[in-house]
Amino acid sequence: MKDKLTVSVLGTGIMGAAMARNIARAGHTVRAWNRTRDKAEPLAADGAQVAGTPAEAVRDADVVLTMLYDGATVLQVMREAADALRPGTAWVQSTTAGIEATGELAAFAREHGLAFYDAPVLGTRQPAEAGQLTVLAAGPSEGRETVTPVFDAVGARTLWTGQDGAAGSASCLKLVANSWVLAATAATGEVLALAKALDVDPQKFFDIIAGGPLDMGYLHAKAGLLLNGTLTPASFAVATAEKDARLIVRAGEEHGVRLDVAAATAERLARAAAQGHADEDMAAAYFASFDEKSGS
Repeated sequence: MKDKLTVSVLGTGIMGAAMARNIARAGHTVRAWNRTRDKAEPLAADGAQVAGTPAEAVRDADVVLTMLYDGATVLQVMREAADALRPGTAWVQSTTAGIEATGELAAFAREHGLAFYDAPVLGTRQPAEAGQLTVLAAGPSEGRETVTPVFDAVGARTLWTGQDGAAGSASCLKLVANSWVLAATAATGEVLALAKALDVDPQKFFDIIAGGPLDMGYLHAKAGLLLNGTLTPASFAVATAEKDARLIVRAGEEHGVRLDVAAATAERLARAAAQGHADEDMAAAYFASFDEKSGS
């Protein structure tokens, strides 16, 4: 195993930029690319090389890490990089792409001789910046010594779910986890919206559940963003959360499960986005409880 890897990071949004910084801080060479170059440029101060094209970023890389919007975007970007991809390169696919898209990406990896690792992460902006993400990973045992230093740089722990990345077991677990995150966020918004409508001080609700089984840190975190008006910068944006909610609903439909809460959450997020909250933290789904004209 090489002590120092060359890692290509394709996608430097909220998560990708933080991951790239931590990989660079761990002593590896990082080449970062983003469609909007301005989002990648600040990484130069952390020692990353900012590439002009996906092909430039992946050339001679030991590991390619993708953290983009969705599966279709990942496939498009990897096709742009295809001519520069070296057979045998490890591809860490961390975008929340869903089950079907993960299979398509794995097929691309086979066509180009890449070692494919289905590796979504749990965590948002703060744990990403602290290198405290949880990496959910599936992929071949041979070659894990190459990707492990990357996982160690971005995460506090790695949970291996299988040896076949194409099967998407890590992506399946990510959808299950995100279904809970989205449901809890939507419920938080509805609790605060109902409290407002009934002229109930939210603190009284927090007081009656304090320390009991209904209490949870996540409730306070998301409620705090709303009550304190700190929805930007987003930890997990409304638009991205809607995309994930629809992936969850689709996965349920394809496996004979009706997910009413996830479907309703997707619609709440879509309404909030239409009201102008797309780039705010997903807690802004709260605003979907109110008519656009009446506001909050």
